[in-house]
Amino acid sequence: MSTIMITGATDGIGLATAQRLASLDHRLVLHGRSPGRLADARAAVEAQRAGSVLATALADLSDLSEVDALAAAAADLSIDVLVNNAGVYHTEHPVTVDGLDVRFVVNTIAPYRLTRLLLAHLPASGRVVNLSSAAQAPVDLQALAGGRRLDHGTAYAQSKLALTMWTRHLADQVGPDGPVAVAVNPGSLLASKMVRDGFGIAGNDINIGVEVLVRASTSGEFADAGGKYYDNDAGRFADPHPDALDPEKRAALVAGIDRVLGR
Repeated sequence: MSTIMITGATDGIGLATAQRLASLDHRLVLHGRSPGRLADARAAVEAQRAGSVLATALADLSDLSEVDALAAAAADLSIDVLVNNAGVYHTEHPVTVDGLDVRFVVNTIAPYRLTRLLLAHLPASGRVVNLSSAAQAPVDLQALAGGRRLDHGTAYAQSKLALTMWTRHLADQVGPDGPVAVAVNPGSLLASKMVRDGFGIAGNDINIGVEVLVRASTSGEFADAGGKYYDNDAGRFADPHPDALDPEKRAALVAGIDRVLGR
């Protein structure tokens, strides 16, 4: 039995994955940004197994100060697996109060910050599972820093490549004796609120993504997957965008994130 923290666990693939993991006797830490929806998510997960939710955590990941508070709250919960699931595609408010693109903040920078803060609290056998996407595009570091505005699709694709890049960079730093960090495309256009709002379609069976996230979080198949990218559309580990395989570009991307966090 593992303790697994899932960000963005109040709907879509995050909630469905939490429910499946609860049914498999794992303990869950659920994150959300709405108190009401977080309470509903807890009830839905505990309907699978009473007492399966160890804790809930409230935070708006577009506010980096709340990311820090989230990490502080989670640090003493003996988490084994962190699933960075929360994401933004289409939004009426694409710019944060700090002038940053909300897609980069929520999809890239917040999970980077949360992971860095929790890394020392994860066991050597632990895992960080980052939800990537088939949509990946070269990262504009100026846009990452808030200096250039992008449309929804471009910002999303760049943010997901950036997530994939720092996943591999982190795995290189941690090495084979530390927690596994793996990027996973759970499947394209799954039935989630993001897909409904962004594309106006119902989407594919969300259990396609749930199944691979459960495997990534718990199975031996991913025990040595540090730095790898799993493409669930192809059903296998695969090469991500070429930029994610370039050490210099990965280092530049991480330096850009660190500059944003340090400003």
